[in-house]
Amino acid sequence: MTTSNSGIVRLDVPPFALELSPSLGGSITRLSWRRAGERALDLLRPAAESALIDGDVEGMACFPLTPFSNRLRHGRCLFRGREIRLPRNTSGPHVEHGHGWQRPWQVTEVGPGHATLRLDHQADAWPFPYEMHQRFRLGPDGLRIDLHTRNTGETAMPYGFGLHPYFPRTPACALEAAATGFWETDAEVMPTRHVAIPAALDLRVGLRVDAHSLDNVLTGWDGRAVIRWPEHGARLVLEAEGPLRFLVLYTPPGEDFFCAEPVSNCTDAFNLANEGRSDTGLLVLE
Repeated sequence: MTTSNSGIVRLDVPPFALELSPSLGGSITRLSWRRAGERALDLLRPAAESALIDGDVEGMACFPLTPFSNRLRHGRCLFRGREIRLPRNTSGPHVEHGHGWQRPWQVTEVGPGHATLRLDHQADAWPFPYEMHQRFRLGPDGLRIDLHTRNTGETAMPYGFGLHPYFPRTPACALEAAATGFWETDAEVMPTRHVAIPAALDLRVGLRVDAHSLDNVLTGWDGRAVIRWPEHGARLVLEAEGPLRFLVLYTPPGEDFFCAEPVSNCTDAFNLANEGRSDTGLLVLE
């Protein structure tokens, strides 16, 4: 366990090594696995030096999503009669990924094989104060991340959360998962229609990542996904607990990464819930 002058926190528990950047959105910058006698294999796309220098959080290996996942239409919604208006935080027309990924986090605990980061949000355009903790536990069998959020205000707040990992992409890389539903989207990646998963996207038999261009939310996910890299003779098992029952798949063509994001809500969940849907994953923290 070390902390560098750049603020990077490093945890080493063979065969795994983890690096965190608290100041860059509480992000993971690297997660690697080393087999005996072989060089380390990156299980998440490592952050490039240029991304670290430029503070490009979307160039990190993984970052937390809070107080909602994915997009909120034009940054606006109503909650119990209260209008929320958020400033645009990307080049797109909608507010993306909440705000936790664009704020510095504090290191509250670090030791052999474990670290905790905390975000203290004070009411601003998002008018609800809260605190969130990311607890990382690195062991010989893998990495566990626990996410805890507490409403520190005097009124209830709408909420959604999750993680945004970037996985390395190889020509034969495949993703296996079990889910029942699929949100179709428009040109702005906003949800248009909830349907059964198309037959061409049957992830139960393994989806070749390179064969598809997706930016969609899967619903009815059972919380387990398996990523295989046949070129490396390696696989990663992702298991999500609690309300993380939505899986965002992002497989942009021509990139060296793809995303499989365990999250608690679908895109634009707060507005869809106001329209009467009960399957958006909207959480309310009293």
